[in-house]
This record gives sequence, structure tokens and C-alpha cells, in this order.
Amino acid sequence: MTDQSWAMKGELVLSCNCTVFCPCVLSLGSHPPTEGYCQTWAGFRIDAGHFGEVDLSGLNLGLIMEIPGYMSRGNWTAGLFIDKRASVYAVKALTKIFTGKAGGTTSLLSILVGKFLGVEQVPITYETRDKTRIFQIPKIIDGAVTPITGKDREKDTVITNSEYWIAPEIIVARSDKSKMRAFGRNWNFAGRSAEICKLDWRGP
Repeated sequence: MTDQSWAMKGELVLSCNCTVFCPCVLSLGSHPPTEGYCQTWAGFRIDAGHFGEVDLSGLNLGLIMEIPGYMSRGNWTAGLFIDKRASVYAVKALTKIFTGKAGGTTSLLSILVGKFLGVEQVPITYETRDKTRIFQIPKIIDGAVTPITGKDREKDTVITNSEYWIAPEIIVARSDKSKMRAFGRNWNFAGRSAEICKLDWRGP
């Protein structure tokens, strides 16, 4: 499975403990998070995706990460939640992708993640209500993220043409609600930094 071509398109939402917009996006990891360390969860909605012959379309995912300082220095801790509807083959494929072992967009995770907490298969929902993204894993993550409106009140504040590894265009957002309880952690990032990006990843 390692050499299989893979791709996924959709959307992701990310909520972290930074008090203002995440400096890692603009500094590309060369500036520490606002609190000196990073705690974050991300939700993924795969509209279309595959890993070789394995179909990943229609699945949702959750990822939690802890980074002790500068993002670029590594020693990350990560844990993965995969949609309960995913097949055994899809779980294996997504685990390879999100541990960086499948190469491509997520390959840096194989270098930067020092501790992988494991994979849990759970019910996951990812909805859009008006402009707010609602991401939920029952009893684990309860999140609602809304874009920050720009000077043109009809448009979001957006960073474009970025070299940020997740996506070149990032919608600047704030978490209305952001609770995460899993793997011995209990976080609440309501009112803090968040981002919304198009998911367009591939490999190897």
C-alpha cells in the first residue's frame, strides 16, 4: 500500500489554543505559537478521495495535535479519529496518509510527529450552517468555527498565495465553540484562533 497514489479533496477546519490568529501560518513554523506551545484539533470532510483502489469519498476525520514549541522543530504528538463508516481498507489507508507514510502532502508528519496516540473509529459529522462549520465527534470534539468578516462585509478575511503546507489559501476564523476531550486531554479553545481551508492533498 505504501507506493499507492492517493488524493483527497474537500474541506478542513482547525481550532487551536493561539489567542490571536496562528503565527505558524504566516511564519511557516519559524515563530512559536502565541502561548509558546500548540494544542489543536482539526476536522476533515473528504468530498472525493482515493488511496489506490480504495475509495475515501464521503468520509470525515478528526486529528488532534500537540506541538511543544516551534512547529518546525518537531516532537509533535498526534491522534487520529476516523469515520465509523470507513471500511477496514479505508482505515488502513487513512492511517498511512495521516502518519505521513504514504508520502505526498502529509509526508512531513512522518518526520515531525514523535508520538502517535493511535486511531479510534467513531461517528463524525462535519456540517456548514450559513458560514459556520460545525464539527462534532460525540463526547470527544464539539466545535463551531466562523470566518472573520473582512472590510467587505460579504467576504471573509483570507490569506492567499501562502506556502503553508496545509493549503495556499486560508480563511481566517475564530472558534465559537471548541471543546476536545480525548487521550487524557481536556481542552476548550472558544474565542481563539481557527482556520478553514480547502482540502486538496495528494501523494506520493
